[in-house]
Amino acid sequence: MHENWTFNDLVSAGWGEADLEWERLNEDALTALAYGRIDEAGNVFATSLRLARAEFSANDPRLAASLSNQAAAVAALDSDQSAGQTRAAAKQAWAACESWVEKMTAPRTARSSMFHLRMERLHRPAYEERWRVKGRELLDDVREEVCVGDALQLIDREEARVRLARWQRERPVTLSDPRKLMAAVILLAAREKTSGDVSPQEAGRVRRT
Repeated sequence: MHENWTFNDLVSAGWGEADLEWERLNEDALTALAYGRIDEAGNVFATSLRLARAEFSANDPRLAASLSNQAAAVAALDSDQSAGQTRAAAKQAWAACESWVEKMTAPRTARSSMFHLRMERLHRPAYEERWRVKGRELLDDVREEVCVGDALQLIDREEARVRLARWQRERPVTLSDPRKLMAAVILLAAREKTSGDVSPQEAGRVRRT
């Protein structure tokens, strides 16, 4: 579903154009993967990483996701030495996300009931801690996916489609820290490579022979 955010919406939420641009780039990259366009996806992942490095803090989970996506994309293009360096940086970035989650601010929900609004203000610390607990759980899950082994590879076409559909379904409706974290987790296009795995690019070469 297409979103229309105004400049005032971004300012009110403490967001900038880079936040939305990062989401758009990674949606485009996953779309390219879903159609088997590995080279195109790699170029978009590289652009996304440049944006993340320029605009986001070192402990931002979107930077960690971009590093993981880039490591997987570079490995698919047979540049293993460079991929290893980016892979190591991705592991460090995911570890650094702990401090980002600890400072994560929960979204303020708009409800018609004044009772609910008063209760949210009264119990704001507990409300925010629930989001942080969820954030820690998401980080634990993603680190099991991409921080265990020594090599990453790109997800296949079907998984790219699944992740795009999940993002459209689960994307928070507010511009918030939880949305940033969800984007990093769901728009992740990398996974651990195990022995016997065939990369999407290798699979494409096999189909063409």
